[in-house]
Amino acid sequence: FDDKGWSKVAVPSLFTMDSRCNAAGGAAAPMYTNIQMPFEARPPFVPSDNPTGIYRRSFRVSDDWRGRRVIVHFGGAESVLFVWVNGQAIGMSKDSRLAAEFDITDALRWGRRNTICAMVVRWSDASYVEDQDQWWHAGLHREVVLYAPDRVRIADVHATAGLADDLTTGTLDVRVDVEWDRSLTPSAGMRVEARLETLAGRRVGAAQRADVPWAAVPYAFTGHRVHFERTVDRVDAWSAERPSLYRLVVSLLDASGRVVEVQAVRIGFRRIEIQGKQFLLNGAPVRIYGVNRHDFDPDTGRVVHVEQIRRDLVLMKQFGFNAVRTSHSPNDPRLLDLCDELGLMVVDEANIESHALNLALAHDGRYVPTIVERVRRMVERDKNHACIIMWSLGNESGYGAAHDAAAGWVRHYDPSRPLHYEGAIMLDWNGGHAATDVLCPMYPEIWAVEHAARTADRPVILCEYSHAMGNSNGCLAEYFDAFQLDGVQGGFIWEFWDHGLRQPVDPTTNASGATWRWSYGGDWGERRHDANFCIDGVVWPDRTPKPALLEHRFLARPITAQPHPTRRGRVMLTNRQYFVDVRAIRARFEVAIDGTVVRRGALTLPEMGPRAQATVELPVDWRALPPGECIVTIEYRTASATDWAPAGHPLGHDQWVVERPNRATTPTRTGPGTTARTISAHGIELETDTVFATVDATSGHLTSLCVEGEEILASPPVPTLWRAPVDNDGLKLALGDLTPFGRWRRWGLDTMTPTLQELRATTRNGAQVVTTRHDYAIAAGVVQHRRRLTLTGDGVLHFDEDLVIPERVRDLPRIGVRFDLVPGLELLEWYGKGPHESYPDRDRGARVGVHHSTVREQYVPYVMPQEHGLHTETRWFELRDSDRGGRAVRVTTPYAFSALHHTPEQLTAALHDVDLVAHPATTVHVDVAHRGLGTASCGPDTLERYRIGAGRYRWTWSLAAR
Repeated sequence: FDDKGWSKVAVPSLFTMDSRCNAAGGAAAPMYTNIQMPFEARPPFVPSDNPTGIYRRSFRVSDDWRGRRVIVHFGGAESVLFVWVNGQAIGMSKDSRLAAEFDITDALRWGRRNTICAMVVRWSDASYVEDQDQWWHAGLHREVVLYAPDRVRIADVHATAGLADDLTTGTLDVRVDVEWDRSLTPSAGMRVEARLETLAGRRVGAAQRADVPWAAVPYAFTGHRVHFERTVDRVDAWSAERPSLYRLVVSLLDASGRVVEVQAVRIGFRRIEIQGKQFLLNGAPVRIYGVNRHDFDPDTGRVVHVEQIRRDLVLMKQFGFNAVRTSHSPNDPRLLDLCDELGLMVVDEANIESHALNLALAHDGRYVPTIVERVRRMVERDKNHACIIMWSLGNESGYGAAHDAAAGWVRHYDPSRPLHYEGAIMLDWNGGHAATDVLCPMYPEIWAVEHAARTADRPVILCEYSHAMGNSNGCLAEYFDAFQLDGVQGGFIWEFWDHGLRQPVDPTTNASGATWRWSYGGDWGERRHDANFCIDGVVWPDRTPKPALLEHRFLARPITAQPHPTRRGRVMLTNRQYFVDVRAIRARFEVAIDGTVVRRGALTLPEMGPRAQATVELPVDWRALPPGECIVTIEYRTASATDWAPAGHPLGHDQWVVERPNRATTPTRTGPGTTARTISAHGIELETDTVFATVDATSGHLTSLCVEGEEILASPPVPTLWRAPVDNDGLKLALGDLTPFGRWRRWGLDTMTPTLQELRATTRNGAQVVTTRHDYAIAAGVVQHRRRLTLTGDGVLHFDEDLVIPERVRDLPRIGVRFDLVPGLELLEWYGKGPHESYPDRDRGARVGVHHSTVREQYVPYVMPQEHGLHTETRWFELRDSDRGGRAVRVTTPYAFSALHHTPEQLTAALHDVDLVAHPATTVHVDVAHRGLGTASCGPDTLERYRIGAGRYRWTWSLAAR
């Protein structure tokens, strides 16, 4: 080709992420699907409109490489790769997540310019087994390099580092394969030497040497393989808590003793086994607190760099994760190096998913070699990594003979690790033993996990659970409770990232004037797509942690504390770690009265080995404390810097109430000083020396609240049953009547209109009391609301609410009151759970205390706008316009509140965060009940105890303004 007019492109890169190629709606644009194929599925056929990228580059080969083999390595090409050198066809490859290597020695022109051509075709018959829940891309997404081994070389090193029955003696089995180039005849004299050393270079024991078998003796020849075995006394075993590594150095020497090649492999000694219902690492039934991860970047698509991978893994460690599942294909191999180093267990998953043809392709004989080959190549690539605890045969590809064949190969090649495959138990939790050694279901109900703990014959490790789409991960704590059951050993949250690609947009097309947005399915003009289902991670696309991660860190904390049941001030501690003591942890305590810290200090942790318990005494004179609600908090942090966290990094906390006074539920101050009069034109006016309030005669609502002549209310406090739907309530872009969101909207909860039935004023204890009754007609009946409003002499408005939900309404988003406050009241303070948002089924990780924020900081930028910003177990909150004096509103709450610059209507209507514009007023919700979040976008809904049903609800709250 005449390529003078071609464009330059950086490699690695994806042409689907190149603005020169990916015009919206074009065949070369990114495409997102979950289950469906991006084109009509008729395997093995592909569309005739098949985007193809052709890459060419000129290069010269150093004369120093003469006499050696020259190999070109493609780290990853999606979907199918063809290679030519100097016009000569070299080969092709179809597994887009594993490397392809080609020997190009015979095609080279020494001392002259060479041309390599790589052609990448987007769709192929292999696309049917790469139908994973992520973006479809195309291009060269990993490195392309040349290297030149000798014509006799080390072809493979297979090191199995285990532990003997005493769990302290290391066992090392090393197999070294030597390969002669096809131009050479194997000959005697080649030797292999293997030595073990620490990472600091200190030798461990003596080196081992052996001759390489070279003669192909008929029948008895086992290959050009050298086999070493040895034991190592008192090894430092590898675990996620203490990732101890050694270096195995393997050298190939010729007959004269000259070193031909050296390969170094980092290994870790550990023992993985399954005994009955327990998965054991180094003899301990470890809990797996895992997360699913893809190679992803919002700007490059699938191109990642080693520092990006490190940041991913460091963030996981900082928030309590100890395991990664490489969903749904082998990740960049450098991830495994870093998991070895940082301490994360890995379920390594083959690049196999036929989601659209889940129950069919597993029985298509044409794909048997593909399935077996992809599993084999993954295992051969990654076998020496200590971090890998299980091999996964793929994801959502049904179950057929091909899986049993792949499993059989792995069991023979690497008996040191068990197998994982959800497809084998998808239809029968008691079956599939040939292909999976663990019971690894997707998104089971918590009751099903508890049932499996009693009945399963294998360890239960959930391959996916707690779908993190939007404001989600409800009931995560209840899953963790189930993980403590015998035989249940954790699982992997779906998933790490929000897979939002950064997409340029015209600033005139969105409300905020943004020039880019996080995109999801359909934003690139795709005809087939699955909308925002890819926005389902515990971090945003830029790796910013979501609030749910704080819940996870609390639940996975390495140490716990609880109060002694009979002696105040005594604390019972438990080291939850399996292999290390608590010397790397520092603890502090706080004692707070009504939210004000009155005592704090260091808490010296006693010596506690793995899984040990101890009791300590808090150094507090309890008799000297002032009266009020007394709460103790124990906080845990890293004692010193580690590879994944600085000194002082938070690890979690525990908190409990020592003494809880009775909270007032009715007005307590109704002294003199209030007056009221009924005015026919306006309604009922209430006033004190500083407060003036008006209840409108037509609507029956409190429409005005003035403090020293300044209006506070921008809209009246009215009952509300609506919340802007979270993704788990029902996807806005795929709304169905059977989803909670669909029912709520069908009932008309978002447009409830009141009819005033009663309005009267009375006097009680010298205070004016206004009583109202409203009916709210909805499709499922009539919601009846009664209110008694009392303005007391201290200027406090007391609300006694009485709400009756009709019998047909069995599941509501919230029950509470909503109102708007005038602009300017921006500073927020509250006494309750915080500082991050919390919900009824996701609030164990939030701490009760006095927290400070601004209303603007309450915004949580979920890519698909939705309900957010709630704070549970709130005693009171206050909004004010300055730290010194000025206007302020203080509210006592029955349970929870939120204060935002966005209304539920705005959040419901918006489809991207850039569609939102903060309004100057503050929308306040004061809730007596709020529905849990659950994970029903892909998984179970919230538990029954976190739902709101029909019936009568009575509660009180108060509002004071100054």
